[in-house]
Amino acid sequence: MYEQVKPIAGVLLNMEEDLKREFETRIAETSTLAFRVAFAVLRNSEDAEDVAQEAFAKAYRRFVQLRDRDRFRAWLVRMTWRMAINRTRSERRRTARETAVDLTPTGGPSPVQSVIERERAEKLWQAIDTLPEKLRIVIVMAGIEEHDIREVAALLRLPEGTVKSRLFLARQRLKELLQ
Repeated sequence: MYEQVKPIAGVLLNMEEDLKREFETRIAETSTLAFRVAFAVLRNSEDAEDVAQEAFAKAYRRFVQLRDRDRFRAWLVRMTWRMAINRTRSERRRTARETAVDLTPTGGPSPVQSVIERERAEKLWQAIDTLPEKLRIVIVMAGIEEHDIREVAALLRLPEGTVKSRLFLARQRLKELLQ
């Protein structure tokens, strides 16, 4: 009976090595993508790096469960996107709890102008957060991260017309929400 277990263990080790190699290849192809998506949401390089690393770790742990490995890029984008949004929300909650606002002048914009700009940005991101995920990711990638329609379509594996219509809908909803 031990002799039968030995070949099965060898096959499992080979499968594990194959999965590991495939994961490493796919991560190498998409290494900057996760950072760019996280940065588009967080607008801070250190936080974006942290989220990208967390996304890679999570992707590594769950890679075995991914049925359609050809959709790895889209899967990684969605995962990174959600993790970055969650980080933003938790940061917002933490900031709200602290409620300590530093209004000291630093030679840049006036404290009033800084507060106005921050409020405007917060309102925009709150409005973006209310959009359905399929519209939110398109508006961030095309409108904020400044990818062109073709790139967004390729990243999300959608037809260009679908990306255009989602971008139009997202802009319309944001306009309504911000008026």
